[in-house]
Amino acid sequence: MSSRRSRSRQSGVPSITDDQISDLVSKLQQLIPEVRSRRSDKVSASKILQETCDYIRSLHREVDGLSDRLSALLASTDNNSAEAAIIRSLLM
Repeated sequence: MSSRRSRSRQSGVPSITDDQISDLVSKLQQLIPEVRSRRSDKVSASKILQETCDYIRSLHREVDGLSDRLSALLASTDNNSAEAAIIRSLLM
């Protein structure tokens, strides 16, 4: 048993079982396109966690890019127009 898990039990924090970890890693595997598209079921948990982190970072970059594009679009429209109101609501 890892020292981290044994410490959490001593401090009264509920621990997570190996089966729960496996289940969560399996769920992540189904959510991440790069991992899901692989035909092999033998992907290590650490690889799935790394791919998950990479995917979340890419989603953050995509959101930032879309926000920048919306901001630029907003700057080029009339502030009182219906389009500007829609863009502002998307940026909130």
